Amino acid sequence: MSLWVIDADPTELRSGATEDDLQTVIRAVYKQVLGNQHLMESERLSSAESLLRNGEITVRGFISIVAKSDLYKRLFFESASQYRFIETNCKHFLGRAPQDQAEISEHVQIYNEQGYEAEIDSYLDSEEYQNNFGENIVPYPRCNTTEVGIKNVGFNRTFALMRGFASSDSSNQAKLIGDIAANLPTKIATPAAGSGTYANTGKRFRITVTKPGAGTRFKRSNATYEIGYEQMSQKIQNIHKMGGTITSVDEVA
Repeated sequence: MSLWVIDADPTELRSGATEDDLQTVIRAVYKQVLGNQHLMESERLSSAESLLRNGEITVRGFISIVAKSDLYKRLFFESASQYRFIETNCKHFLGRAPQDQAEISEHVQIYNEQGYEAEIDSYLDSEEYQNNFGENIVPYPRCNTTEVGIKNVGFNRTFALMRGFASSDSSNQAKLIGDIAANLPTKIATPAAGSGTYANTGKRFRITVTKPGAGTRFKRSNATYEIGYEQMSQKIQNIHKMGGTITSVDEVA
């Protein structure tokens, strides 16, 4: 099977860039950060584009403005589950799928405790972002080649999220929630065959959760849930909505 995520030529804003060069970078940012969705002329962030044109912000700064805009919130936050929001954030800003449940839980905690903008900053201010993209390279898919610190399972998960050059991130349904939570391998299929995934659907899993207390004087409590694979996606979303933190997901023997 041929892969549809291929090595990307990084799009970088260099010193002395022409207006054509600038427009190439702006288009690349909108395509990457907005998940390849169609952008109407009236939706462009003209003031942020001007700041970039005048050298007042870097490409990373422009991406930050796009990610914190009402447009991004409408597309990827307001109509999606928290899990899907984190999934698309990883794709748009780091060029990869979430690595594991611990990473998902970390971002859930950031959003719950610090808010929307802190969640966005956690990607753009990260060492991973700086090491791969710096200030003036537009993020791009990364898990099509081997990288130190990236798990092998990230290849399939990134392919499952990318779904081809012409696909978009318009769906508000999380694609990897069950596989990541249960630490299962992700199967992929070509875009023509529909969305990739999932195996081992007959297994059962035990989810251990830390639940918030009823007030500041009460400590957080622990709870466990035993469920089938087909129930996992909805259960995890419900746990996150209630402010719970998943500490482990184990297969039931």
